Amino acid sequence: MRAALVQMTSTDDPAANLGQVSKLVDSAIAGGAQFVLTPECTNMLSSNRAHQSAHIVAEGDDPTLAALRGQAQSGGIWLLIGSIGVQSGDADGRFANRSFLIAPDGEIAARYDKIHMFDVNVSQTEVYRESAAYRPGDQAIIAQTPFGTVGMTVCYDLRFGHLHRALAQAGAQILTVPAAFNHITGAAHWQVLLRARAIETGCFVLAPAQTGFHPEPLSGGKGRHTFGHSLAVAPWGEVLADGGTDIGVTFVDLDMAEVARARARIPSLTHDRAFTKP
Repeated sequence: MRAALVQMTSTDDPAANLGQVSKLVDSAIAGGAQFVLTPECTNMLSSNRAHQSAHIVAEGDDPTLAALRGQAQSGGIWLLIGSIGVQSGDADGRFANRSFLIAPDGEIAARYDKIHMFDVNVSQTEVYRESAAYRPGDQAIIAQTPFGTVGMTVCYDLRFGHLHRALAQAGAQILTVPAAFNHITGAAHWQVLLRARAIETGCFVLAPAQTGFHPEPLSGGKGRHTFGHSLAVAPWGEVLADGGTDIGVTFVDLDMAEVARARARIPSLTHDRAFTKP
């Protein structure tokens, strides 16, 4: 199975982002990909709550989702839209950071709302409070495809190994980790965490990423930096492909039999034991 990781630089302009990602998805289809994955915040990356409120709509009204569903159908591919900010209907007005798996007929095969919110102090000048604008999900999701079972996660979820273990024990063979990973923490932790999740679960890990500096021309925000390096990791932990830091598409061919081989060698998913917490 050929997968393609889309690496892009989203801004606070949803129309411009759609133009960028559509071209990259077309390139992935032209390269023979059967499964195309885009990063977190595909439709918009903005730090301005008023700007978010003006542009984030219900999923049924989102132009990025509609356009990419059309591309999946016309290209006959499975498409993971890493995440899109959508209205959640919550009384407090917070949005959902939602990942979509689109089938080749253009229908939504699965939805996953990011569970773990990025509320961190990276440095004295970089502070993030994702939960101020987005409400966390509470449901882990797997989805069936002709090439394997997909377990869906988003970005900061990567740091919570128990989620990925639960997905693998529920049948996942591929873990998706679309991200807009901070450039500081990315340099320190991105690859090692992705390799760890693959090794622990015996899954392929596919992680399409945002990259570079993300300006906010419409809202006048200060922008932010992301790490890039979209990564594909094999079930034994080998890095199969690294997208570097440029905008583009990274292709990787997956032999799904490697999942069974890795798990036969070290069947740790079946070795859980109950214990008393300290």
